[in-house]
Amino acid sequence: MTTPTGTPPALDVPALHHLITTGHAPRLIDVRTPAEFETAHIPGSYNVPLDLLREHRDELRNHLGEQVVLVCRSGQRAAQAEQALAGAGLPNLRVLTGGIAAWQAAQAPVTTGTPRWDLERQVRLVAGGIVLTAVLASTLAEQVKWVAAFIGAGLSFAALTNTCAMGMLLARLPYNRGPRTDLDQVVTALTGDRR
Repeated sequence: MTTPTGTPPALDVPALHHLITTGHAPRLIDVRTPAEFETAHIPGSYNVPLDLLREHRDELRNHLGEQVVLVCRSGQRAAQAEQALAGAGLPNLRVLTGGIAAWQAAQAPVTTGTPRWDLERQVRLVAGGIVLTAVLASTLAEQVKWVAAFIGAGLSFAALTNTCAMGMLLARLPYNRGPRTDLDQVVTALTGDRR
């Protein structure tokens, strides 16, 4: 259910906070990696990593019949999740504007755990490190400059398509996995009592 401009319907932090505090909380689905979720999340939210959501969107649809707000770090992955679930025919989807970053900036309540770097920060570190190493190495072997060009092209492609291959690869590292999340755990949580 995208708007006429092609963007998913949004819900800002004050509106979501009001819904939660007045007892009308929508189902909050956080699509970040389990490690990101463990670091900080909105109380009462459920972790359904984006790759798991995409793979099992039809099964999840059966457990998300109410109002759903999708959350990620900044809103980009949540928008991708909205497209996947809307494609499975799920109505009443909204994306938290600015994601958990905006939620925390508003000093709204969060549940915290083991601190870890956000996936986007990891991508910047890895991409920057590769480019810096390639530029320095190109002083010894000129052809290495093409590694930096390849990373630059990949980042440009990621911006144009709103996808990130490097981020998807980094999300699979043990550091980013956190507690194991599988479909059975997600369905059990969604069908059980709300937290």
